[in-house]
Amino acid sequence: MNADPLELQKFSDLAHRWWDPTSEFRPLHEINPLRLEWINALVPLAGRKVVDIGCGGGILAESMARKGADVTGIDLSEKALKVADLHSLESGVTVRYEMISAEELASRESGQYDVVTCMEMLEHVPDPGAIVRACATLVKPGGRVFFSTINRNPKSYLFAVVGAEYILGLLPKGTHDYAKFITPAELAQHIRTAGLELDKLKGMTYNPLTKVYSLNQDTAVNYLVACTRPL
Repeated sequence: MNADPLELQKFSDLAHRWWDPTSEFRPLHEINPLRLEWINALVPLAGRKVVDIGCGGGILAESMARKGADVTGIDLSEKALKVADLHSLESGVTVRYEMISAEELASRESGQYDVVTCMEMLEHVPDPGAIVRACATLVKPGGRVFFSTINRNPKSYLFAVVGAEYILGLLPKGTHDYAKFITPAELAQHIRTAGLELDKLKGMTYNPLTKVYSLNQDTAVNYLVACTRPL
């Protein structure tokens, strides 16, 4: 299975805090409106069939459902999915959740989705290329695939590891393994190998003075990618 048991355990241990916007998951709550609106601007979500790979507690999945999408969220953390299911019941926003790998879902539901999202996950798995290929298999011809991850360079180590985990305390210590960070060139290669076309590349930055995240052209640390499966 393309998953790191230590990574799964790490997020499972924190699962009960997923929907607390003041918890370790605060950054996810703060960046979610940015990534949601970026996706929705490129592919209006209303009426689309969407799958969120590595959905965790369902922050993005539920927000896409609020936009009118028919959303499935998958993850390999049973605790995170239970939290996601419970929050869906409490909020009244319908999302289907399933504990299944991206590769297994791809073998079962090839070409079934208008939109595939895989955000903040690739840097946590042993074989990110396999995840990209699964996403390419899941999306319909002409459909869109969205990724977000962290670049690998001295600046990203300083900001995403030292700054975010040790100085600012935005994330728990040990959240990220610098060696697993992925450069845009590496991700672009995975995308091409999977038969997708890379359409958009967007940077995301955090200002520690204003405590505000923003989308821009600075891809040195966090970045998002939009792709299309050719017709």
